[in-house]
Amino acid sequence: MDLFEYQARDLFEAHNIPVLGGAVAFTAAEAQSAAEAMGGKVVVKAQVKVGGRGKAGGVKLAVDAADAREKAEAILGMDIKGHTVHKVMIAQAAPIAEEYYMAILLDRANRNFLVMASVAGGMEIEEVAHTQPEKLARVGIDPNVGISAAKAAEIVKAGQFPADVADQVADVLVKLWAAFVAEDATLMEINPLVKTEDGRIVALDGKVTLDDNASFRHASHEALEDHASANPLEAAAKAKGLNYVKLDGEVGIIGNGAGLVMSTLDVVAYAGEKYGVKPANFLDIGGGASAEVMANGLSIILGDPDVRSVFVNVFGGITACDAVANGIVQALAILGDTATKPIVVRLDGNNVLEGRRILNEAAHPLVQQLETMDGAAAKAAELAAK
Repeated sequence: MDLFEYQARDLFEAHNIPVLGGAVAFTAAEAQSAAEAMGGKVVVKAQVKVGGRGKAGGVKLAVDAADAREKAEAILGMDIKGHTVHKVMIAQAAPIAEEYYMAILLDRANRNFLVMASVAGGMEIEEVAHTQPEKLARVGIDPNVGISAAKAAEIVKAGQFPADVADQVADVLVKLWAAFVAEDATLMEINPLVKTEDGRIVALDGKVTLDDNASFRHASHEALEDHASANPLEAAAKAKGLNYVKLDGEVGIIGNGAGLVMSTLDVVAYAGEKYGVKPANFLDIGGGASAEVMANGLSIILGDPDVRSVFVNVFGGITACDAVANGIVQALAILGDTATKPIVVRLDGNNVLEGRRILNEAAHPLVQQLETMDGAAAKAAELAAK
């Protein structure tokens, strides 16, 4: 789960990482009130989960509260790279002397964590890595050891931070690691981490990604979810406990097991090249899914207006093929006349003959069975194209 900037700021503050005053505003009037409480001079920032806000005009300096209201009116409702601005952050203005960069992230390739630190802050880190690689320190972190004060000092030295701020930057890094671990994050980035004119080190802008797989440990993270902009199909699937991701194609996909579903996506994408169609979603009903789960998954996919056909690809193991077949029959009975899209089914494995018999006896006009994955994918793509 990616956080908005104001949420990242609040999380940093909760972990004693130095930040400036900030508040979220949904209206221009709220922006004015927040600016008044902060003394007038503030920065009004669009709250969207996408980069390039400043270049798009979504970050503006306001000289007083009235100006903050005007700036908020101009920013609210903007479209920034396809994201509509529904709220702004009112951030206390700071006299900036220097800008730095700091981040901790999950390094999947090396199976550990990575700290990136640079004195070239305020820029996109990819640009720094490309144009000024000598200014970017990349230090691997053993998760069993973490970041001690000594390790933080080593990283700060590698990042070439000035001596007058080295201790402060190291302290921020230790606290950022503590927050990273405590919140089960996969990314915590501060850009820029600034030195103010009076010599203080402050996190001025933050980007945080939390690991959804650890959400059971963090009841408070539920309040951080952006329900307003969530895809309604993904929200409905999550409420039913389904592993579902909406894609931009036309062939709905249901499978049991992430590996099989990923393979099915590839097969459908290949078959769809002939017809100009693509997979519409990822949906894994799991290894031990019941008929009810199958019915829930099918109802979600059939409710997607972009879907033109559905491919159910199941290899029966823990999930027996007869349970899957019953789930399909039940789902179609529940949906009734609202189900109008063809469904291609490929069953194999545990109780496959019984599963095929159940579907054959049901003889639903929308359902076709094929014995191979390639053949079923081709048929689903063909039907979607029609």
